[in-house]
Formats: sequence, C-alpha cells, structure tokens
Amino acid sequence: MKVEGRTAVITGAASGIGRGTALALAKRGCNLALADLNEKGLAETAALVGGHGIKVSRHRLDVASRDAVAAFPETVLAAHGRADLLFNNAGVAIGGTFEQVAEEDFDWLMEINFWGVVRMTRAFLPLLRASGQARIVNISSIFGIIAPPGQTAYSASKFAVRAFSESLRRELEAEGAKIGVTVVHPGGVATSIAKSARPPRGVNDIDLEAQTARFEKFLRMPPARAGEIIVAGVEKDRPRVIVGNDARFMAIVERCAPVSYWKLLGRALK
Repeated sequence: MKVEGRTAVITGAASGIGRGTALALAKRGCNLALADLNEKGLAETAALVGGHGIKVSRHRLDVASRDAVAAFPETVLAAHGRADLLFNNAGVAIGGTFEQVAEEDFDWLMEINFWGVVRMTRAFLPLLRASGQARIVNISSIFGIIAPPGQTAYSASKFAVRAFSESLRRELEAEGAKIGVTVVHPGGVATSIAKSARPPRGVNDIDLEAQTARFEKFLRMPPARAGEIIVAGVEKDRPRVIVGNDARFMAIVERCAPVSYWKLLGRALK
C-alpha cells in the first residue's frame, strides 16, 4: 500500500506509539487526522509532523464516547475529504490481579481498549469503503498473545482486539472488499502507559511505585522506531506486525508451548 497522498486517522496520537506512527506516516507524505483527549499532546504531535507538506488536523476525541465516535467521520470528511487508513491506537492500562481490579475499572478499560476499536471501525467503514484501497490497523499488544498474571483486564482487552481484527479481516476478504486489516502486537515500547495506568485496589503507594518501576524496565524501544515498524508493515500489507525482539521471542515461546509458556517466560522475566 502506498500511503503518500492518503489520509490516516490516528487515535491516541498525543504521545507514544500514536505519535511515532504519525511521524512515520508524515515522512511518507500521508495526511493526518490526529485524535486524542490530550489537546496539549496533540498540538506537540502536530508540530513534530509539520514541514512535510501534508495536511494535519487535530481533534479532541474520547473513543469511549459512543456519540463522539459516531460523529467523528463527518468531522474528518469535512477536514480532509476522505479517510484511507484507520489506526486504532488509543489505549489505557490497569495493574493488579482480577480481584484487585474493581468492576467499574475493568469496564472503563474495556470501553477504551476494545469498544473504542469496535466503534471507530464501525463508524469509519463507509469512508474506508469509498477509498478504493484502505486499511484498518488495530493496536493490540504482546499481551494479546500471552496473558501474564496481574494483567487480566489488559490482556482480556488486547486478546479481544486481536480476535476482532482477525475475524473482520476474513469477513472483508470473503466479500472482496478492498480494505485490509492489520493487528499490531508491540512489546516493550517506551510509552507512558505504565505511569498513567490506574492503580488497583488494596496496593499501597510504595508497592505500586515498585511495580511500576519493574514494568518500566521492559519499556525500551523508542516510540518513533515502533511507528516505523508499524507503517512499514502496513506498506507491505501485513496482516500481523510484531514490534520488537522481546515480543517476537515471547510469541515464539507461546507458539511452541501454548499452555505452559508462562513456566519459561515467568522465570525469564524475573
């Protein structure tokens, strides 16, 4: 797929992988509709992608809002006249075991990580069908391939994104639609997701700080590098993109030992 001259919609574009993806697309001459709740971060991303001769629009959007998502395609159409690529990247995290995560927090995470993807896809399918050559790119996680303890909510949402993406891809292929679907599984990318995660119940500040510090040790890949890998995968029409050597290693172990992989990975991560 040639992205030059096309228009990409990116959620969660104010920082992290969303910003890295925007940078990679801008370098290739792709117009951008950047969406996020963080308006300051959006302005920073827009400034970083400037100078490439592309059109950039910024939009405050809560992907957990059904009404806001339903109205968003018309906003993008008014700003750009089309949409060819949809990057469903917005996501949040919650630490803690299943019993530590309150039901309302579990629901909050699923509204953003999973239902946000579903609603954005449903809202933009008519514009993508009109494109002639389009692609939906859904950001899952390596935790959409493996499911470690302490990640019941996050892993559930990312496995759901993976299953939704794979089934949708096969449906679109069966009908002959010119819309590809790519599911992305990043490993340890240096984003702010650990620091911004909602704390679980019953964990004191000292333990929570220690848990966050341990998790952040695995977040090493620069987001700009992750964005380059993702966009390169889109250009090659890849149905799955695994980002990082750590993610590739864990995916291979899971494939070899789909039930008992954590016996090996748990020891390695310690």
